[in-house]
Order: sequence, then C-alpha cells, then structure tokens
Amino acid sequence: MSESTTPASPVVLEAWFDLQCPDCFQALDDVRAVREKYGERVDVQLRHFPLAKHKHAYAAAQAAEEAADQGKGWEYTEALLARTEELGARGEAVLLEVAGELGLDAEEFDTALIDGRHLLTVDADEAEGKAIKVTGTPTYVIDGERLDGGQSQDGLRERIEEIADRLLKG
Repeated sequence: MSESTTPASPVVLEAWFDLQCPDCFQALDDVRAVREKYGERVDVQLRHFPLAKHKHAYAAAQAAEEAADQGKGWEYTEALLARTEELGARGEAVLLEVAGELGLDAEEFDTALIDGRHLLTVDADEAEGKAIKVTGTPTYVIDGERLDGGQSQDGLRERIEEIADRLLKG
C-alpha cells in the first residue's frame, strides 16, 4: 500500500460560536466553504461561547450538544443559527422545534435541557474560551492562532485556508 498524502490526523479548526449570534450565522458560509474545500482533512469543531447579551445562547449550546449526541450536531447548529432572531424573541421553544424539524428526539432534548447533562461541556468550552482570550463570536482557532471575527469577518476564510494549506503540506 502506498503512502497517502493525507495526514494521519486532520487539521483542527475550532469555531467558537454563540448560537444566538447573527454574526455566527453569517460565518456559516465560511465554515461550509472550508468543509467543502478540505473535506475530512480539516476537522471543524464547534466550541461554545455563549455571550451574556444573548439570554438563550447558553440553552442553545446545550441543545447543540444534545443534537451532536443524536448524530446531527452541525445540521442542528446551522438550522438554529438561521433562526437567531426567532430564538431571541421566542426562547427555548425554538430549540425543541428545530430538533423536531430535523427528526431528532424532541422529548430527549427537553429532558437534556432540564437535567443539565451538557452543562459541563458548555461550561468547559466557555472557560477555555476565556482562557485563550476569546471575547466575541465568531472566533476561530487553528494551529494555535486565534482569528477574531467578532468585529469583522473580512479575510478570515483566506487566513484559515492559508494556515490549513501550510499544515496539510506538512
């Protein structure tokens, strides 16, 4: 068997998102483009950084973790980000509606939000985000470099691709 040019482990791109953040919804175009260009060679990992100004972001992060446990983490994240305004207006009912629309177990979602089974994951992400000086969303981390999209997303995809290309060439 010949050696593959694909590295043994993919390049990790952490996407620090607040799931009630309209800027994170806009950032999905960049995330989709990176996933399309690199496929499995770049592992885009959702990391949670719910901002205090978004009162439903913390519950949304827990819901996204439950969706991941049910096998549809990114699908749920994308569907929810498309409804940030509605989430802000209507609250947690939207979290369950999106789960139902995606064919997830909405009853299990409700239970997960009540029993807090994903609190530790969300809290750990938030603490790590603070430790690496994430201040707004979206923020990306690739190869130890923090790219802050909270003020402007201009040029971020290009910078992510530059770093990914360099790492993949290895």
